[in-house]
Amino acid sequence: MILRRLLAAALLLLGLGPAVEAAPRTMVAAANPLAVEAGLDVLRRGGSAADAAVAVQMVLGVVEPQASGIGGGGFLLHYDGATRAIVAYDGRETAPAGATPDLFLKDGKPLGFREAVASGLSVGVPGAVALLEQAHRAHGRLPWASLFEPAIRLAEQGFDAPPRLATWLERLPGLRADPGIAAVYFHPDGSPRRAGERIVNPALADTLRRVAAEGARALSEGPIAAEIVARVQGHVRPGTLAPADLAGYRVISREPLCGPYRVWIVCGMPPPSSGGLAILQILGLLEPFALWHDRPDDVRALHLVAEASRLAFADRDRYVADPAFVDVPVAGLLSPAYLAERRKLMSTERSMGPVGPGLPPGYVERGTSHMSIVDARGDAVSFTTTVEAPFGAGIMVRGFLLNNELTDFRAQPEVGGKPVANRVQPGKRPRSSMSPTVVLDRDRALVAALGSAGGSRIIGDTLQALLGLLDWNLSMRDALAQPRLINRNGPTELEQGTVLMERADALRALGHEVQVRRHEGGLTGIRRFEDGWQGAADPRRDGVAMGE
Repeated sequence: MILRRLLAAALLLLGLGPAVEAAPRTMVAAANPLAVEAGLDVLRRGGSAADAAVAVQMVLGVVEPQASGIGGGGFLLHYDGATRAIVAYDGRETAPAGATPDLFLKDGKPLGFREAVASGLSVGVPGAVALLEQAHRAHGRLPWASLFEPAIRLAEQGFDAPPRLATWLERLPGLRADPGIAAVYFHPDGSPRRAGERIVNPALADTLRRVAAEGARALSEGPIAAEIVARVQGHVRPGTLAPADLAGYRVISREPLCGPYRVWIVCGMPPPSSGGLAILQILGLLEPFALWHDRPDDVRALHLVAEASRLAFADRDRYVADPAFVDVPVAGLLSPAYLAERRKLMSTERSMGPVGPGLPPGYVERGTSHMSIVDARGDAVSFTTTVEAPFGAGIMVRGFLLNNELTDFRAQPEVGGKPVANRVQPGKRPRSSMSPTVVLDRDRALVAALGSAGGSRIIGDTLQALLGLLDWNLSMRDALAQPRLINRNGPTELEQGTVLMERADALRALGHEVQVRRHEGGLTGIRRFEDGWQGAADPRRDGVAMGE
């Protein structure tokens, strides 16, 4: 058994192993094989899915720093295999108390995106560690500090640069402007470290030791917190992040947002994430069209998915924001009567083109990495975690990167004289597209756990994976590998280099504006399979799934 595990891990690290595995008891699917192995080791020692999520996240912060880390935030769904209850943990970053609606305006006009991202302005109060700490207190079985050991070892002893990390370093040479980033990820001559080259990050190892000993408090007070504030306020484009913002951060436990689809119950994150709401809207709009009679790449299915998606994105842009600041009409947006009225705009013969939001009943006028884990007790975690843009704000503090999540707010605070729901406000959590998802059967037994990286395209990716699993009965690997289509209430995007390119003319004939583009992917997922579990990771990235 030990020899088999070592051989499998070696093959995966060399890119020769499978990106899917079936296993009887446990499964971990994440964006890097070293992180997956760390999670599996926790499960072997009797740890829970929540314990494994801590270990996986800490390793991802070392080996996939461009996507997530302790300077970011996320959303986590926890499924309890005994009680069949789900808890939604909101560890989304918050705007500092000093943030104002015109945060990203200069002379009344929005800053350029890169100018806004690479700044102190974009840094929100991190929530990832606080989220994991709260989930561990509720669902953990192993000591908190023990879960950091693999990440500390990799940061201190080094790891071979994965292909995706090396690609992003090549794409973003401007990262060298930060001395900490330059020292870890670039050679003295300024060239980036390439795939397979050794990377060590002793400063991050020291920081992780402190977090292992002190928990989230290590980032909210004391010397690390002081350095975070100093770096943000000392940037050439400074932000207002203050010690009180870090000390005052709180994780929110929310009710998951669940709804029916055919014979299943699909659960996701409620606002401030728009992902769970948009996916349930799209599924509700599509159900009467019986997509299970089509093939995944049929023009009819592609057309209808795009049309339902544009309707959901129109409502997302109008209504969804932090519910502490905006009354989000969730029940109205998901009501069968409202969806039936919106469905009248859909035609199998013609695209509706860009569309405005609807008016849901009860409404009054007044924006990564993902892991999926199942433990031997049947508990599950679906956790999407992020620093937002690749390498976040491009600011390193003691070996870790700070997020740029505040750029997920709308830069323009007003449109047409009316305040925008997702405008910047002090203490507010920016709208997100992160869509950690859990699927149950009618007895609330676990069917699947999945989610994706990828910005606002997360919604479309997660939706397509769900349709692949539930309507077309694809394996998890095939569901995640499907050619991608998405519509965000604009052009219909088709993935470059796939069979969908052959459908472009047919979709144009239906009135779609079609764009063919490269797709980054980022899905991971686990589904019930026979008497065990089947896991997979998106073949477009470095991730794997392994189980025992």
